[in-house]
Amino acid sequence: MTHNEIASNEIAQYTLETLKKAGADKAACKVSRGRKDELNAEANKFSLMRTLFNDELILKVIKDNRKGIAKINKLDKSSIDQAVADCLTLASSALPDEAEDIAEKIENKCFDQSAGGGDIDKLFSRTKDFIEQLKDEYPKIVMENLTTDFNSGQTIYVNSNGVEFNKNTEYYQIGTMFSAKDGEKSSSFNTYGALFACLSRPFMDLDMHRTLLGESEQSLEPRMVEDKFVGKVIVTPACNDMIWGTIIDCFLSEGSLIDGTSRWKDALETKVAGSCLTFRASPLHPSIVAAERFTPDGYESKDMDFIRDGILKSFALSLYGSRKTGKPRALNNAFGNIEVKPGNTPLNEMIKGIDKGILLNRFSGASPGPSGDISGVAKNSFLIENGAVTGAIKETMVSFNIIDVLEKIDMSQERCFSGYSVLPWCCIDGVTISGAQ
Repeated sequence: MTHNEIASNEIAQYTLETLKKAGADKAACKVSRGRKDELNAEANKFSLMRTLFNDELILKVIKDNRKGIAKINKLDKSSIDQAVADCLTLASSALPDEAEDIAEKIENKCFDQSAGGGDIDKLFSRTKDFIEQLKDEYPKIVMENLTTDFNSGQTIYVNSNGVEFNKNTEYYQIGTMFSAKDGEKSSSFNTYGALFACLSRPFMDLDMHRTLLGESEQSLEPRMVEDKFVGKVIVTPACNDMIWGTIIDCFLSEGSLIDGTSRWKDALETKVAGSCLTFRASPLHPSIVAAERFTPDGYESKDMDFIRDGILKSFALSLYGSRKTGKPRALNNAFGNIEVKPGNTPLNEMIKGIDKGILLNRFSGASPGPSGDISGVAKNSFLIENGAVTGAIKETMVSFNIIDVLEKIDMSQERCFSGYSVLPWCCIDGVTISGAQ
């Protein structure tokens, strides 16, 4: 056990004991300590190399059914003592709520997500190679920001019911923001991000990276969509929040269920989508990197179906949300680590089956309301005509109701593995598409 591990365990136990001595009926804390070795490049040139450290302690106390939460980034005893006092003060002024609780002890565990240590020299080499490849293969791309890093850290959770979890994590990460330029012409910016456990693949070969870079170059001369029509939209994995994030936020989330606005609040075990749709939170998927292993409220994380074969199976509820609504608790809190089951249709065949529609890479619009109505502008997107992608589009509005389109949703055979999620291309029908007026 390293010195850092000993210190983190001592901090967690000291905090828990101090909370109990201060009068907490129930208490929990989470200690997170991390290091990031980061490289930055701008305009296709290296600009920065740095190491960042991050310490965080989150405290939770329940006293007389009143909750207090405090968060600090200094881990000395004086700071912890003050945070404990603040936490109890916050609890004393909170409204009582019988739904507040902490996890019961089931089985304590340690989780090792280490990757054998970071190879910063190879990280630099991979980053340098990517910049050189970019110049050679995509000369019209301007890399406005490129960040690559190696992250390592430890997280410890303990509570007064005897729950103890410990997780060690190591992973690499890349994030890019880019656009294409050719003389006076320029494309809209786009972004890309991925997590990975090792440096075996060149960054250019990561899933969808080449596709998005190439499509940015193809977007230098976008065209207007002059008419208004109802057609199909292929939503790429790069635009995952438009469908999957909306489902979680509007229909599955704690807020929508507690306030009663979710249209699915009484729909467990009923059909809410086409039978081809299986949509999961999958932190244990082998291709999802450095994912959650225990929840913020103290349970070991397990994979969980939200929708299985079109049937609603689970909500995204914490322990509090479960007690508040009387509905089952979610088996994880990793709602960004989503997986969607592939379909039977190859992507090229999916495109061939569309008379008129668009390929959507990015979406800009207001957050959808409880009804599930979505409206906004398609960005970095392409027109599909007579079964072929024919060119980039601009100032194009799309609008639809997500509950309506889920009835006929279709997924591609291919999936994108970003390290964050595992997603196919999905085709939705009944979308209103129109050029800006």
